[in-house]
Amino acid sequence: MAFQQLDPPIPVQVIDKGKGYAFAVIDYGPEHNLIWVTALDESGEIWCAPNPLVRMQGNWTLGRKRPAASHSASDACVSSG
Repeated sequence: MAFQQLDPPIPVQVIDKGKGYAFAVIDYGPEHNLIWVTALDESGEIWCAPNPLVRMQGNWTLGRKRPAASHSASDACVSSG
């Protein structure tokens, strides 16, 4: 297991939860998704979101379009194995 604090935090969108900043990543190994520890903007809640539910926020300056919330949390795998 590895825990990595992100400095600076990364602006992300967690599908079905909203926008926030990922400030850490947890890696449980090859049989699991990365877990993004994210503080949500609107509610202030801290969520540990599996990789399939995390998208980078759009960035006009870098030419990155807003992420499409194409599926819900129930469609995501909790484990890659």
